[in-house]
Amino acid sequence: MTGGFHRFFILLPLFLTSCGTLSDMQVKEHPDAVRALACSGDLDEMVNGVVRQYQKKEKAAGLAIGIIRNNGEARTWGYGYTNSTHSYKIDGETLFALGSVSKGVTGEVVAGLVNKGQLRWDDKLSDLLPKNIPLSEDAKNITLLQLATHTSGLPRQNMNKDMLESFLRYLYTGDNFYHELDSDSVVNDLSGFKKPEKREPQYSNLGYALLGYILKLKTGEDIQQLSYDFIFRSLKMDNTSFYATRLKDYPYRAIGHAGDQPKFIPRGEVVPDWHFSNNMVAAASLYSNVDDLLKYLRAHINGSRNGDLNLAISATEKVYFQRNIEAANIAWVTDHINNQTITYQVGYIGGYSSYIGFDKKHQNAVVVLQNTFNWSNYIGHDLLLRMAMADDYHGKCH
Repeated sequence: MTGGFHRFFILLPLFLTSCGTLSDMQVKEHPDAVRALACSGDLDEMVNGVVRQYQKKEKAAGLAIGIIRNNGEARTWGYGYTNSTHSYKIDGETLFALGSVSKGVTGEVVAGLVNKGQLRWDDKLSDLLPKNIPLSEDAKNITLLQLATHTSGLPRQNMNKDMLESFLRYLYTGDNFYHELDSDSVVNDLSGFKKPEKREPQYSNLGYALLGYILKLKTGEDIQQLSYDFIFRSLKMDNTSFYATRLKDYPYRAIGHAGDQPKFIPRGEVVPDWHFSNNMVAAASLYSNVDDLLKYLRAHINGSRNGDLNLAISATEKVYFQRNIEAANIAWVTDHINNQTITYQVGYIGGYSSYIGFDKKHQNAVVVLQNTFNWSNYIGHDLLLRMAMADDYHGKCH
């Protein structure tokens, strides 16, 4: 490995672990906007204003936004088109790739299996994986709960020469660089794993690829069938699938575009879709639309008719590692901001960025889907905070 190549290998984690900033929120700077919402209840003005402000800073080919306020009627907004050549106008039915928002569904499937006694949260990799897979002593002791809460200490992905070469190609082509995690070689590096000195949440696609591997091994079914039986059918999420090409609206989906990534593709150009077929399906393969995701979020703020699903939802919303920002739930994270509590997920894949979040106290929920890869993904947080602060507003409206 040349010196320059070696230096880039050291810097690779910085490229891969960059995260969407949620710190650009404008709520504190615009108390008048909170007052206006509290007094008028005008969601159109709020959403259009936030989107205009966002589009001044970040270019997005298209945006789809959905809101439930105080467990009321679900509402949707669409901006732009499914691709940069103006194909189909975006609305609440437009399909988007969700990336890591897939993990929330997978986490709830795992929680359901735990509640049924098919798995246990304290099951260790030494019990869950085949005996012929070599594991370090630290890897043997990783538990199912640690995988689901990103507290196992496993890195974001395997850090090796193949990953580096795939990532370098991605920067110029936009091609998927997670092929190794999708294959059963996902277990190959566990023999050398050493846990970090301090155990704290560390986001891990590797950990969720292992969950995908374990689910197939222990149930004999793939994540799509498991999630359909447990979640999608119950909530009537008919336009949601880990295998998007099976959806009737797939040909009319939002097409992914370059944004902040890939670095060496001009912003606004179409980039390749990412497809998985094995273990990464459970971690990043889900497609859905705003309409379906609002049904999913309503189950989180107000429960569903399925008692077993409600138990699983409660398990995933529990905080397992407490801190004010990004407290760790199962797949979800929770922030405490401006005296408000917001639980959310973000996802990035190919040319897409996604956000789903809810505020249980006020029974508000927000979905924001983009067909551009932008790290800056604060719109959903901003909308939830504005609504929460408006709900708590005690000032005068005249």
